[in-house]
Amino acid sequence: MILAPADCIYLTHPQVRIDPAVPVPQWGLSEEGARRARAGAGRGEFASLTHVVSSAETKAVETAEIVAAQLGLPVVVDELMHENDRSATGFLPPDEFERVADAFFAQPQTSVRGWERACDAQSRIVGRVEAHLERIPQDARVLFVGHGAVGTLLKCHLAGWTIDRRHDQPGGGGFWYAFSRGALRERNASGVDWRPIDG
Repeated sequence: MILAPADCIYLTHPQVRIDPAVPVPQWGLSEEGARRARAGAGRGEFASLTHVVSSAETKAVETAEIVAAQLGLPVVVDELMHENDRSATGFLPPDEFERVADAFFAQPQTSVRGWERACDAQSRIVGRVEAHLERIPQDARVLFVGHGAVGTLLKCHLAGWTIDRRHDQPGGGGFWYAFSRGALRERNASGVDWRPIDG
């Protein structure tokens, strides 16, 4: 795939080191996650990128730095590009997390167990992407590095879809899709399928 001028990519971090004793935003990449990020950093679709913007969460910054190093680019870190705020529950065992995540997407106007509402998380991630693109030249090609849930919410906005978990990335993270700036306004993106960073 060859990116058209002003096209963008949203990339989610791959696998992380899960540690219930550490706040989730501070989790870093696991060995497998770092390996996958390194394996995908040189892929052709990324070669013409000119800007890298990352969530401030450790796992996202580590992913962004791996890709940016391959491209010789700096990383701009944005504290507001974080994953949906789940601090009300903190770490949840996998099965319980999946049930709450299902409810998060199914009830976007409701705070499920104190989590940030999906509609609010969507407004936040769309607003941050728009804000960065306003300051970045129109002919630039931009990589946004972040997380699965907000990446899915952004994708739903870009395509004009109702929030639904069926548009979520596959398990494990480390997936990406491309989109044009215009889709932020027109909400008519097509071909925004998740693709593995190392596939």
